[in-house]
Amino acid sequence: MPDDPAANGLPPTVDVEGGSQHVGPAAPLMAKPLELNTFRENVVILPRGSEAIRPERLAGLRKVEVRAGQISLLATPIISEDGLVGPGELGLPQPAFRRLGVKAGDFVVVAPARAPRTLAAVRAKAAGESLSVEDYAAVTRDLAAHRWSDMEIAAFLMACAAFMTPEETLWLTQGMVKAGRTLSWNRGIVVDKHCIGGVPGNRTTLIVAPIVAAHGLIMPKTSSRAITSPAGTADTMEVLAKVDLSEAEMREVVETCGACVAWGGRVELSPADDVLISVERPLSMDTPEQMVASIISKKVAAGSTHLVLDVPVGPTTKVRDRRQALKLKKLFEYVADRMGLTMQVLITDALEPIGRGVGPVLEARDVMAVLENRPDAPVDLREKSIRLAGQVLEFDPALRGGAGEKRARELLESGAAAAKMDQIRKAQGPSPIANALGDLVHEVRAEASGHVEAIDCLRIAHVARLAGAPTDPGAGIEILRRTGDAVAAGQPIYRIYGSERSDFGFAVEASGENSGVRIA
Repeated sequence: MPDDPAANGLPPTVDVEGGSQHVGPAAPLMAKPLELNTFRENVVILPRGSEAIRPERLAGLRKVEVRAGQISLLATPIISEDGLVGPGELGLPQPAFRRLGVKAGDFVVVAPARAPRTLAAVRAKAAGESLSVEDYAAVTRDLAAHRWSDMEIAAFLMACAAFMTPEETLWLTQGMVKAGRTLSWNRGIVVDKHCIGGVPGNRTTLIVAPIVAAHGLIMPKTSSRAITSPAGTADTMEVLAKVDLSEAEMREVVETCGACVAWGGRVELSPADDVLISVERPLSMDTPEQMVASIISKKVAAGSTHLVLDVPVGPTTKVRDRRQALKLKKLFEYVADRMGLTMQVLITDALEPIGRGVGPVLEARDVMAVLENRPDAPVDLREKSIRLAGQVLEFDPALRGGAGEKRARELLESGAAAAKMDQIRKAQGPSPIANALGDLVHEVRAEASGHVEAIDCLRIAHVARLAGAPTDPGAGIEILRRTGDAVAAGQPIYRIYGSERSDFGFAVEASGENSGVRIA
């Protein structure tokens, strides 16, 4: 039997958390799941002849509020003219159907709604005002509850990109943590390592984590998928193992292995950040303030107490010079100190991509070559991973000061790190995705003889993304020449891999316009 509509009843006008307000009587309708996916946006389908809410009542309003029990969400209504839903039904595509937690035939309550009051923060921020700690707490609650549309989120991001104080960055971070779940490991030291990105192929985390776990520290690593790069840590790890772990699965892996590398979105750590990232990704936005709030909120929510942060600096990376790097370092330290997170920030050189592969499958291949001590393993990826792992091991009070890097090298060269990675992969479960390289291949060749003077990280990343990475794990770039290498005219300098002809064609065209490799 369907739920009793009275159980979901709302008074004609009522304030709800987050600041929305009904502007007319709430009406019960039967939930009808639809085989439609509106991606992140909440959308509901109303029939033209709806007995509960006449479409003309929605004039001037862009939202309705839908409530099932204690769960409510704001959604954009679409009017159906073709009988897709009946007069007493409310059509629920994904993700609205999943977020409400209802079954087909359950009664839900729907009413016209004004926009969330927190949107006033967008207008204030666009006018150059500083928001309060209470403002950020309310904004992050609404973001986590999916009460804003993508357009509204984009407006907020653009307003914050123009002006944001260190205090606001701290308050945004605090709001992000409070709006989601937090993990506790009942350990005095819980370590993590993170890179701010911007360097293709820089997949050191997948080498650092097994080294650290083999030593005996615990590292419950939660990672995001790529925002503006051809692969995130979670994207590359997914080539090797399952990363979509529940909290219980994640805990079991960490208790068994000492570390995991999981996608943070599943366990709802800082969910407001995941919402912001989903809009930042297509806009290719990654401002310093949003970066700091995103990274630190995820680490604190995951229960980390100690963090090594890699800030690569180079002419074609996110951070272009040391002055900019030091400014970012200070902001990270300001927020981390007040969030109770011990942080070591390393500013590293990034003049070219690291390793040979750019894209999930190619980067996973480099990672395993380093862990298995293969002769052809990329030396730059190996040495940087050892350095970073050594810094993480320095957090261990039982290890003598300065011995971290030596210990990291021992664990890698002895095979202990490779054995630990095998254990982690088995514990997390098999990869759910294909791990083959794309079958479309194009070689980009040197136009003149000389030596490689520079490789543009941004351009290489752009071409790899055009090829389909990371959505297509087998797409990407294999770098064949490094900075300083001699090259003859006509010799290949890198290969592009892809699976979809349209994407692959865009990548080939872009590489022809500007390969990103300068030959002197």
